[in-house]
Amino acid sequence: MLHAIAASHLPVCSQQQGEPDLTEPEKVAILGQLYHKKPLVFLERFRTGLREEHLACFGHLRGDHRADFYCAEVARQGTARPRTLRTRLRNRRYAALRELIQGGEYFSDEQMRFRAPLLYEQYIGQYLTQEELNARTAAPQAPRSGSPGTPAFPLSDLLFQSYQERELQQKLLRQQEEEEACFEEEEDSDEEDQRSDKDSEAWVPDSEERLILREEFTSRMHQRFLDGKDGGFDYSTVDDNPDFDNLDIVARDEEDRYFDEEEPEDVSSAELGGD
Repeated sequence: MLHAIAASHLPVCSQQQGEPDLTEPEKVAILGQLYHKKPLVFLERFRTGLREEHLACFGHLRGDHRADFYCAEVARQGTARPRTLRTRLRNRRYAALRELIQGGEYFSDEQMRFRAPLLYEQYIGQYLTQEELNARTAAPQAPRSGSPGTPAFPLSDLLFQSYQERELQQKLLRQQEEEEACFEEEEDSDEEDQRSDKDSEAWVPDSEERLILREEFTSRMHQRFLDGKDGGFDYSTVDDNPDFDNLDIVARDEEDRYFDEEEPEDVSSAELGGD
């Protein structure tokens, strides 16, 4: 128990500015002294860092209404902790999503198409006009300024773009083959569904319907990111990063949790005071 609290973010004692941080053995010694001398004060001060398995250390305080209240709070924390972690993870990914959307590049057509070529083809690619296809195959980078006669796009850029396009087409082909294999298993002898598929292939959406398809595709890509399904993304840079804690969302979640877990009977401040 003492080592768990020493390793947490909770301050063990007050320190003057400029003083060196306490080592873990020093923290454990201070905590042990307080626990043996004033266990109720210890419980009140460090209850947010305790886990349910630590409650046995306070069995000798059972019957004290303050100790019982703090122990019940620790038990509730243990029940709520997995939900709290999931909420924190969700909030951090949502904050990262908003940052990536504002950045523009990660959720650009080009990047989303590369991450999910089949999904892109189903929602957007198959309905592109020839003019839009020609624009897509143009070099994505802006022309570079240079001396007269210098190519706007170096050969290395064109080769890299060609390589990326081949890689994307191979990925698309693999995903299409996997999907077709699934359809063959599910619709082996269903001719009616096959006719329906042919009808859907002949459907050409108008501009408003294409906009709806694009919004649906983008929404699915956003959800895919939140669900942790972007294989090339290092989610540890978000999930383990407190900089992505959105204070507005966290405050709202804390308020919701307070009302969800509020006790039916209020405990007066006098009853909650420590020694």
